[in-house]
Amino acid sequence: MSLLVRIDRYLRRTGTSPSTFGRRAVNDPRLVHDLRRGRRPGAHICERVDAMLQEAE
Repeated sequence: MSLLVRIDRYLRRTGTSPSTFGRRAVNDPRLVHDLRRGRRPGAHICERVDAMLQEAE
């Protein structure tokens, strides 16, 4: 499952806004918007987002 799909599921489940998620995960409020527009995150970003998503499970 792609990172963006996992993020979108988290956002729907928690009601968190995309900008709040990006700010909390990697201090980048545009993260989700940029991913939706094709941004390819680096390994460090993926690790931090994964860690946040796993904490929420």
